[in-house]
Amino acid sequence: MYTERASRLTGAIVWTNTPSPAAPGRVLPDGCMDLLWHEGRLLIAGPDTRGYVTEGAPSAWAGVRFYPGTAPALLGVPALELRDRRVELTELWPTARARRLTARVNAAPDPAHGLDEAALRLAADADAPDPLLGHLVTALDAGRPVAATADELGLGTRQLHRRAQSAFGYGPKTLARVLRLQRALRLARRGMPFAETAAHAGFADQAHLARDVKELAGLPLGELLG
Repeated sequence: MYTERASRLTGAIVWTNTPSPAAPGRVLPDGCMDLLWHEGRLLIAGPDTRGYVTEGAPSAWAGVRFYPGTAPALLGVPALELRDRRVELTELWPTARARRLTARVNAAPDPAHGLDEAALRLAADADAPDPLLGHLVTALDAGRPVAATADELGLGTRQLHRRAQSAFGYGPKTLARVLRLQRALRLARRGMPFAETAAHAGFADQAHLARDVKELAGLPLGELLG
């Protein structure tokens, strides 16, 4: 069973999940990075470029999902280094620091509460978020072209690509595809017909929607929703 709620850290989501024994879990690309709790350990989930299928016996997980582009500054790790990876926090941080944060999360009333507290603590110790990254996400999520967005932000396309790779783990064109996928899924889950979903989400047509969903999520849209 999956549940989520808004974190006290602006833009972040706190979630818990116990996968069903009947089917493996599937995490879809969303432009985000997560701090995860599992069986007393902390891990970082990097940005995904394709659907990630969970393995092993079903077990409880909790996480805090940071707003796109914000996690690298909080966690001190460029997103590109973690693309399509799940890595133990002890592999990325000095051992003593990783153990202190893990102990605080494990001492909380529940892991989700502990992760929320951890997110606030990380934000308090980090520099202020780069406002350019927030503007980039807003523009691309609204369907703005990458080149036009770069001009609006006063950046060359190469400079924007470098900034995006560090913050999101991939370039702005891939980020735009991932955000468009998420727009389409929100519309389709509300019952909108697939052809209308394609048009409203910014795809050329329904076939374009179907190709992107299969490539990014790993399943056809109908099967994914089912």
